[in-house]
Amino acid sequence: MIRVVVVDDERLFRDGIARLVDAAEDMTVVAQAGNGREGVDAAVAHHPDVVLMDMQMPLMDGLEATEEILRATSGIAVVVLTAFQYDEYILPALRAGAAGYLLKDSTTDELRRGIRAAAEGEAMLSPAVTRRLLDTVSSSLSTREVDARRRLEVLSDRERDVFGCVARGLSNAQIARELYMAEPTVKAHLTHAMAKVGVVNRTQAAILAYEAGIGAEA
Repeated sequence: MIRVVVVDDERLFRDGIARLVDAAEDMTVVAQAGNGREGVDAAVAHHPDVVLMDMQMPLMDGLEATEEILRATSGIAVVVLTAFQYDEYILPALRAGAAGYLLKDSTTDELRRGIRAAAEGEAMLSPAVTRRLLDTVSSSLSTREVDARRRLEVLSDRERDVFGCVARGLSNAQIARELYMAEPTVKAHLTHAMAKVGVVNRTQAAILAYEAGIGAEA
């Protein structure tokens, strides 16, 4: 059972999301919070698998709350669920360690798939967010590419191949088929590579690989 905390300052929306989550057979809401500070406290107290995090909230915003949760805990995936797809929110949230970024107009199926993906260590971005993310990263490659390539120099050729596939949005199963590897081997390569370059999830890995240009090489 996937355990979820819902953090949003709009009570009616928060309750609605909680009902949608609870209606799925494989997930349950263990706590709700009305601001970022309460969200951090709920995550520490309940240690859920996934936190659904709004961005604009009183007392503490979603970005700061995401950073605090990931500093204070381990094994929790934060998925942003917000109405905002502005550049000043998307990339900072993903760089802070958010495992996914969904918009509030996502379908119920997209929401549940996003929760499941995050719980399994995968990533889920709304299509509109993916487009804006790629545009934003592309526009800043000239200033970040050298640093990204330097960070990836520690990877083996196979780990680099896996990172390239992650940058293209492939799942572990798809990477295994493409690189003719067993899926557990893909997971092991990815885990080791992420530790080497200092990223906490595959979304950060994908951004780093894309900045280094290796996603485009595959």
